[in-house]
Amino acid sequence: MILDKIDKQILNTLQENGKTTNSKLSKIVGISAPATLERVKRLELAGVISHFTAVIDPEKIGFSIMAVVNIGLSLSSLSSVAAIKEKFIELDEVIQCYQIAGANDFVLKVVAKDIKAYGRFMNMKLTQIAGIQVIKSSFIIDNVKDKKIFFLDLDEEYGV
Repeated sequence: MILDKIDKQILNTLQENGKTTNSKLSKIVGISAPATLERVKRLELAGVISHFTAVIDPEKIGFSIMAVVNIGLSLSSLSSVAAIKEKFIELDEVIQCYQIAGANDFVLKVVAKDIKAYGRFMNMKLTQIAGIQVIKSSFIIDNVKDKKIFFLDLDEEYGV
């Protein structure tokens, strides 16, 4: 699937505001509302748009601690990576999880209500996962940039 200029305008607009109505979106991109809706559905079916969601400020709902946690696995546990991934998925405190190449094996973004809650998470959940050898936590002091938008150049060709 090649994204044309209209597809890219739709994606740029919806990334800025996922609540944009189909009527307004059709005016922005210059095609009829039914044609716009069909394009959005096609982008969803192709997996280009994975989902729509509300972005919540964690501090406003009581999560004052945010940490980046680097995880190193023991060499003997490399065969059980799938099971370890499943454990990370099950942990409510883990809001992002990336398997990486380099000095560590995983990077987690973790939220907690306070430092004591983070301690309980570390001691009662994370350290209980078999195969984890190294845990290094870094606490986020300030969110300088948290980009969730991928600007699509209307003149550049993208294939998906």
